[in-house]
Amino acid sequence: MSTVLPETGRQVRVGTLEDVTQKGCVVVTGDHGPIAVFHDNGSVYAVDNRCPHMGFPLHRGTVQDGILTCHWHHARFELASGCTFDLFADDVPTYPVEVKNGEVWLTPYRARSGETEYWQRRLIEGMEQNISLVIAKAVLRLLHLGVDAADIQRIGTLFGARNRAAGWASGQTILAAMGNLCPYLPAEERALPLFQGLIHVANDCAGQPPRRELQPLDTDQLSMERLKRWFRHFIEVRNTDGAERTLLTAIDTGQPASAVADMMFAAATDHFFRDGGHILDFLNKGFESLDRIGWEHAATVLPSLVGGLARSGRSEESQAWRHPIDLVVLLRQAFEELPQWVESGKGKQWQPPAEIFETLLGESPQAIVTALQDAIQAGATADQLGRTLCQAAALRICRFSTQNEFPDWITVLHTFTYCNALHQALKRAPSVELLRGAFHGAMAIYLDRFLNVPPARLPEERRDKGELPERAQVHEQFMNALNLQHQVEPAALLVHHYLGDSQPIEPLQRTLIDALLREDAEFHTFQMVEAGLRQYHELRGTREGEHVLVAVARYLGSHSPTNRTRGQTYSIAQRLHRGDALYEEAPES
Repeated sequence: MSTVLPETGRQVRVGTLEDVTQKGCVVVTGDHGPIAVFHDNGSVYAVDNRCPHMGFPLHRGTVQDGILTCHWHHARFELASGCTFDLFADDVPTYPVEVKNGEVWLTPYRARSGETEYWQRRLIEGMEQNISLVIAKAVLRLLHLGVDAADIQRIGTLFGARNRAAGWASGQTILAAMGNLCPYLPAEERALPLFQGLIHVANDCAGQPPRRELQPLDTDQLSMERLKRWFRHFIEVRNTDGAERTLLTAIDTGQPASAVADMMFAAATDHFFRDGGHILDFLNKGFESLDRIGWEHAATVLPSLVGGLARSGRSEESQAWRHPIDLVVLLRQAFEELPQWVESGKGKQWQPPAEIFETLLGESPQAIVTALQDAIQAGATADQLGRTLCQAAALRICRFSTQNEFPDWITVLHTFTYCNALHQALKRAPSVELLRGAFHGAMAIYLDRFLNVPPARLPEERRDKGELPERAQVHEQFMNALNLQHQVEPAALLVHHYLGDSQPIEPLQRTLIDALLREDAEFHTFQMVEAGLRQYHELRGTREGEHVLVAVARYLGSHSPTNRTRGQTYSIAQRLHRGDALYEEAPES
């Protein structure tokens, strides 16, 4: 039983040394919780009585030869320093204790200096050991200590860039996407998206060799135009080292971020729809990560993207792009004239014609190319083109027929997230080279047309919408619906219903984020929700914006529920953070 003892100055009296020696352990209440005071081998030690792994009372453990062992999961600690021998557990905090005139006196509080640095190290150790619970506890503690979410993202981003020889992977993209979602959430709810991103980075790096760092060229006499040519050439011939050193030289010589982005995006669009759209998305997420963690980390982060870019598949080598209609020949002819189209559109203002989406979603590749040509010559900006393609790609998901095979969801997802990445890239570094990506995206939308056969009806086209809840109840109904499988249409109807009365968007976007984060979501679902919310805010208040969120809802409805094991781990970390006694029997519900 814990005893609250009166303070005498800065210390409290625990008892006589004889009493503590006889009992072996005495528990007292300190300023930060219960403290276990142990006698071992002629000395007295004081530690936090809660095992830092999962909170079990350490006074119920044993001490032998200076090692304290927790009896719940057998975590072991060096009694004098509190340091753990088992990296799945954290170090247990210690307290100053001394013997004066045969009595034991304890300082019942501990200095908090260095705590931020400790939990930053623990986060890295958790990622090195790929231990989800350690990662979750570290994130919660760092946010509690006032560390900004972007600083936590920085730790994970740099860890991923340094600890995977193969370079940037899906985990880094998820972490970047979750960093982008953090501003949509209040500060107290940002731990879960960060946790989700960090555990994916740790999983990608588990068992992988670290990256080998290269150096920039030892010169500052090269123009950006030449560096861009060299970089594109090395990517063309799949020379990763040459491309990486060229990139590092551009960064080292102080080239602006927009110029470095232009160089990498141009190389990405020198070939068609690389790796099914993933490569441009990865590049974009690399730059979005740097937006949050700081451009000073570009020389660490961006080289991790080069290998994937050089190795990436090229869609012009696939049959779908060459037969029965040779889309490659069609587009290459257009690209020869593209600079003239851009020049002729300067100074003009384009308004999307009413039939633009019918054309982009239609059956004629030539008509699609002509529509893009007309738009560019009429003054369509890169931003407008990117946004328009995103709307068309979102409609493919809205119209996706559930009579297709389940894996086909990924196909329409790839096109949408590619178009979002292209849109963001065009805003960052517009160029004629990158504008080719708009044609790549348009052809991907065209190739997805068979997945809209038969076309699913939009929510506003449905006559029988069933009984819909009060809009204030949409969150609960949406979350309940996604506890069941195959809730594609109910999820879409609930989102459409909520948006139908000019309700504030914040509760709905929180609902979509909550639905994502409670699941063991796979990579593409993270992409879908983040890209969907990003595009909605480009189109807020429009029918096209509504369709984007309907697309998000349909995708979530098709990919829920999952086992939700990550949420269980996070919940344990939350309860430990609050000081809950996990070892006690839960009350009956």
